[in-house]
Amino acid sequence: MKKICIAFAVTILSQIQAQTWSTEEQYIQKFAPYAVEEMEKYKIPASITLAQGLLETGGGQSRLAQEGKNHFGIKCKEDWTGKTMKHTDDAPNECFRVYDDPRQSYEDHSKFLAGRKYYVNLFKLDPKDYNGWAHGLKKAGYATNPRYAQILLSKIEKHRLYEFDNSDPKTVLYTVLKMYPDLKSDKIFMAQLDQNIKTATEVKPKTIKVPYQQTSFAAQQKKVENLQKSHKNELLKTILVKNHPNGGMKYLIVPDDMELYLIADKFGISESRLMKWNDLASSKLKQNDIIFLESKNAEGNVPAYKAEVGEDMHNIAQKFGIKLDKLYAKNRMEEGKQPRVGDLIFLQGRKPR
Repeated sequence: MKKICIAFAVTILSQIQAQTWSTEEQYIQKFAPYAVEEMEKYKIPASITLAQGLLETGGGQSRLAQEGKNHFGIKCKEDWTGKTMKHTDDAPNECFRVYDDPRQSYEDHSKFLAGRKYYVNLFKLDPKDYNGWAHGLKKAGYATNPRYAQILLSKIEKHRLYEFDNSDPKTVLYTVLKMYPDLKSDKIFMAQLDQNIKTATEVKPKTIKVPYQQTSFAAQQKKVENLQKSHKNELLKTILVKNHPNGGMKYLIVPDDMELYLIADKFGISESRLMKWNDLASSKLKQNDIIFLESKNAEGNVPAYKAEVGEDMHNIAQKFGIKLDKLYAKNRMEEGKQPRVGDLIFLQGRKPR
């Protein structure tokens, strides 16, 4: 019955159309049930499993994850008899395992750790000790990157993945909802959540414990929202306003995901003006976004720049303090078109025809 509940939970999450979520947030919403299921079976912190999955797949975007359903970069090894694929990692065309679905990858990852002597001491730790696991994995040689433990811990802290260490297969959806309260406006999700409660209650009416009573759901969410707002306000107190190299314009770096109105209120600038100055299409800000507190310039302080991985025209406009429409005009590009990695983006003058 436990496997049925988990499959049901994952089916629910796969139906969520969260266009405003980042790829990492979508990954967490979709695969948290797998990590929690593995934690219950193997006592590996769900936060560690999710952080490793996020890191290995780039938020589910890697070729291994997309084509091979391989979320942890596990290579073939001599004991693998399943399907395989070639992929360049440490060396060209290495052999990697291919799975029928991601759940098999999650379970194989657990077996990989549980079945090798290098990691035996990790299983002596408290399943909630994600800090000990992160450093233990690095010490045991799981990865060659000297900052591997810090990178995992950064993912865990940023996305509050430790919340899942206190969850179980029956409550994992509630943990997802607690972490992403905007899902309460998703009618499909809420209807399925209600059905999940009824199904679980019918199966084990004497032992099932529902974390939140339906009658108190609104109050619970209001409490979560108030705590989040208080946390954001504390973060806002730590913001440093800086002068941009391109003309000394005042700007700041957003310390955490938040709404634009919080910055508007803090600095006494209208939200509409901030959206115009920063060429924003949404009032939802992400951690490390650059926000200008005055209008940007018409050109940059350097002649040109080569686009890097993951950058779009808006990123470049914010990085160099240039109005987005001016940046498009300088590069003779149609609005909405994005550069490729290595493209030369003109910041002064116009791109030659």
